[in-house]
Amino acid sequence: MKQTRWTALVLIAISQLFALSLWFSASVIIPELKLIWNLNGMTEAFISSSVPLGFIIGALFSSYFGMADRYNARKIFAIAALLGAIINSLILVAETAFVGISLRFLTGVTLAFVYPIAVKILAQWFPKNRGLAIGILIAALTLGSALPHFVVVFLTAVSWQFIIIVTSFLALFASLIMYLFVTDAPTIVKPTVFSFHLLKKVIANRPVMLANYGYFGHMWELYAMWTWLPAFLTASFLAYSPEATLWFSALASFLTIGVAGAIGSVVGGYVADKIGRARLTIISLAGSSLCAILIGLTFGKMIWLTFGVAFIWGMFVIADSAQFSAAVSEFANVDYVGTALTFQMCIGFAITIITIQALPFVQSIVGWEWVFAFLSIGPILGLLSMVQLRRIEINSNLS
Repeated sequence: MKQTRWTALVLIAISQLFALSLWFSASVIIPELKLIWNLNGMTEAFISSSVPLGFIIGALFSSYFGMADRYNARKIFAIAALLGAIINSLILVAETAFVGISLRFLTGVTLAFVYPIAVKILAQWFPKNRGLAIGILIAALTLGSALPHFVVVFLTAVSWQFIIIVTSFLALFASLIMYLFVTDAPTIVKPTVFSFHLLKKVIANRPVMLANYGYFGHMWELYAMWTWLPAFLTASFLAYSPEATLWFSALASFLTIGVAGAIGSVVGGYVADKIGRARLTIISLAGSSLCAILIGLTFGKMIWLTFGVAFIWGMFVIADSAQFSAAVSEFANVDYVGTALTFQMCIGFAITIITIQALPFVQSIVGWEWVFAFLSIGPILGLLSMVQLRRIEINSNLS
C-alpha cells in the first residue's frame, strides 16, 4: 500500500524522538559520571556542551558537501542513528573525562545527520503548508531530548549503565524505522547548498538577520534551560522537602521539558499559521523571558508552584523554534537560502555552548534564585529583533 504523507510524518517523528534521546543521555547521569571520571565544574558542563559543538561541525560538513542532496536522505538518517547508538554505548567502557567528552562530541556529529536530515525528508513529504507538520517534528525533537529523564523514572533503582543501554537501543530502533518503514517521498526538493562566499549576502539581508537575531536569542536560552532545569528542580524540591526523591525530580524534568515542550511545539506551529510567524515568536519570547526571571523566585517554595512555572516555561521556550528558519526561508533569495539556514543553525548552537558552560559559574555567584534571569537576556533581545521584523512584514503586506 502506498504510504501517505501523514503516515510518513508519524514514522519520521518517532524515529527522531528515539534518535534524539542520545542528546542528553549522559547529562542525566552526570552525578554518577562525576565520580567515575573525576569531573569538576568545567568538565561537567562539557559533557553537555560538547554535543552541540559536534552538531555544529557535523552540520557544516553535511551542508558544505550537500550530503542530503547527493545521497538518499533516509539512508543518511539511518546510518547516523546507528553510529550514534554505537558511540553512545561506548560510554560504558570510557574511563576518563577526555574519552567521555570526545564520545559526546562524536554523538553530536551523528545527530547533525539526524535532525536537519529529518527536516529535509519532511520537506519532501510536505512541500507546502508544513506549519503543523514541522511543529510535530519539533515536538518529537523535544520529547526525544527529554526522554532520558523519563527513562530515569523507571530505572532509578538500577545502575547508570542501563540509561546508556536503553538510549542506545532507542537510537538503533530509530535507524531501523527510518530504513525499513519510511519510504522515499514523491516530491523532490531543490538542493539547498552552503557556501562561505554567499555569507555576505546573508549578512546584508536585514530581514534575514533580524530573524537570525531572534533565533540567537532563542538559542541563548533553550539548551541551557534544558540542561540545567533538572538540576534546579532537584535542588528546589530538596530545599522544600528533604524527602523529595530523584524519581520525582526526573519525572518533573520530563514533564516540563518533554511534555510541555511537545505541547508548545504543536500549538506554536498551529498558531503561527493563524497569526503570523513574527507575532508568534514575539509572544513566545516574551513568555519564556518572563518565566526565566520568575522561576528562580519559586526556589524552595511549594513544589506545585515551582513545577507550574517550569511547565509553562517549557511550553514557551520551544513554541517558536521552527518559525525562525521559516522566516529566513521567506526572506532569503533562493540562491543563498541554504547558506542562510546553515549559518543560522550553526551560530545558534554555538551560542548554546556559551550559556551551558556559563550557567554553573553564574549560579555560584547569584545562586539558584537568580541564575536563570541570566538566560532571559537572550529572548528579550530576540524579541526586539522580531518586533522590527514584524514591522517589515506589515509594511511589505501594505505595499
